[in-house]
Amino acid sequence: MSSTQLSFRIAADPPARLDKALTRDAPEAASLSRTRLGRLLSDGAVTVNGTTVQDPKGKVAEGDLIEITVPQANESHIVAQDIPLSVIFEDDDLIVIDKPAGMVVHPAPGTPDGTLVNALLAHCGETLSGVGGEKRPGIVHRIDKDTSGLLVVAKTDRAHHGLAAQFEKHTVERHYRALVHGVPDAGDPRLRGVKGVSFESGNIMRITTQLARHKTDRQKQAVVFQGGRHAVTRARIVESYGRPPAVALVECWLETGRTHQIRVHMAHAGHGLIGDPVYGGRRKLPARVVSEAAAEALRAFPRQALHAATLGFTHPVSGENLRFESPMPADMADLITVLRA
Repeated sequence: MSSTQLSFRIAADPPARLDKALTRDAPEAASLSRTRLGRLLSDGAVTVNGTTVQDPKGKVAEGDLIEITVPQANESHIVAQDIPLSVIFEDDDLIVIDKPAGMVVHPAPGTPDGTLVNALLAHCGETLSGVGGEKRPGIVHRIDKDTSGLLVVAKTDRAHHGLAAQFEKHTVERHYRALVHGVPDAGDPRLRGVKGVSFESGNIMRITTQLARHKTDRQKQAVVFQGGRHAVTRARIVESYGRPPAVALVECWLETGRTHQIRVHMAHAGHGLIGDPVYGGRRKLPARVVSEAAAEALRAFPRQALHAATLGFTHPVSGENLRFESPMPADMADLITVLRA
């Protein structure tokens, strides 16, 4: 297998650990993440002043010569499948996809194929230069199988590294559209008593909690206030439906990006998503609040009514600010039409 030789020297005031020094001083053009450098260390691909070093906690000094053998990316073990994709944007480094509801992002037990990654391997082909040492798409964020909308995927290590940093710093713009039970309004006295829920100017609901795995159902997330991971969601009403209003179209945006975050947070506030089988519940609307046709359409809606509508980020290579929008998918648009009627 062919490989690339990388050579550089440790700069002044190096970190105490070798892996951190490598992360800081490796040429930016190489786009080697700390995880990737850790693997190269354990594989014996790193020398310090001519001596192979495999201990990530090893010491280095200013001026030490580092040489790294970076092997050519391996072919992915995941099968490429010719599955149609809605491509919104693509260049040498990344691709933006409008994912349909029902498509899983990454293969996993129970879903070995038919995923977005399988489709991307076929679509991108030889344009994948390698992510983490393997020719595969770099997944930097995910949306649930039954959520539709926008995803950005890296095609190169440098794009993967740069996009991951933006998601970690929460600088990526992500706005969703959701249909929810009830109307999350600042005038609702019930919401004043829900822990973690507050309102900002413009009738914007802010939900701030910790999220952790559910104690008894490991497939679910749960709101907690001790431990877990910090999570912040904001939501505002776009439209409401019914007399009196009993369903709302809301715009949600994420300050953090945790698993099932919008679904869990909206349910915590008492405004679970229409069609959500895990968190939303199958609520019965009061009689004559909406038409019989609308009530039946709400009961029959087959998935959580959630769409990743807007995605904005800085291109990790060119530095250009990119922003994409996805129209409402047909199933949600049809439901809204019935609710309006």
